[in-house]
Amino acid sequence: MVVTAPSGPLDPGDEPLLARGVTVLERMGFRVRVSPMVDPARRRWWASGTPGEQAAELNGLLRDPEVRAIVAHTGGQTTMGYLDLVDLDAIRADPKPILGYSDVSLLHMALHAKTGLIGFHTDLATHGFGRDWYTLGDEARRAELVDLYARVLTKAEAPGMLPAQGTWEAWRPGRAQGPLVGGLLNRLVQLQATPFALAPEHFDGAVLFWEEVDRPVTRIWNDLHNLRLSGVLDRIAGMVIGLPSDVTPYERGGDPVGLREAVLDVLAQRDIPVLAQVDFGHASPNLPLPIGVRAEVDADNRTLSLLEPAVSDS
Repeated sequence: MVVTAPSGPLDPGDEPLLARGVTVLERMGFRVRVSPMVDPARRRWWASGTPGEQAAELNGLLRDPEVRAIVAHTGGQTTMGYLDLVDLDAIRADPKPILGYSDVSLLHMALHAKTGLIGFHTDLATHGFGRDWYTLGDEARRAELVDLYARVLTKAEAPGMLPAQGTWEAWRPGRAQGPLVGGLLNRLVQLQATPFALAPEHFDGAVLFWEEVDRPVTRIWNDLHNLRLSGVLDRIAGMVIGLPSDVTPYERGGDPVGLREAVLDVLAQRDIPVLAQVDFGHASPNLPLPIGVRAEVDADNRTLSLLEPAVSDS
């Protein structure tokens, strides 16, 4: 397993967080090394390098038969710049999981669209495993998550029901099964305007999961309408919403409009289950969500289950 920098750089002073993140991954049973680009001395604007440099490091890891998984150390604003430079043939020849969230979810969705690669919406090495897992006061929860990640990433068996930390909310009742598709909402909308867009059939009967950060609810409402107008919301079987981070309600001219009201307004009369406040997003620890793996969302009982393995024995 290699920790790399496919998006943002390692900021000065974050070295201890990175080291803690590596320790957490090692506790899951993985052998971990850190790539050269995860270095405070390596930086270009808001990125860890130029698009060409970032793609070169990622492609090297994709082609290396000894690398069995790739973990992003943090998110950022850069993966769109090198999507067209990623070696898709290397992924098809030797598919290996890429872990992370935020900007990294753009990689997950694009590479799944082009190659069928199962990407893992999970915590990040530095700003996740290293920061939030170490400050988690519940040792039993940490142990539960370590076991869950190890099973999801290494066992060719269905993980089953994912363990909830907080109280999940049923915003619309019902139950549905289908492949998990999604990630950071604004990245999904951005991706759909590119040649790396998820084809319409990727959403047929899917469980759409998404989270959002640092956005007003008005922007989320517009992004969801984008998915409505493109037909996505008419194809999916269910929706799972993560923990919003810095999502501000609309408070002008009367009663405030929060995220729940905005989501249900866009969905209108579509009769699909909606499960919200699920443990994933920019508020770690994250439950691991593998894109393309069949899942069941049961809003009535407030559960989310993985019905098939995310990895194979081969």
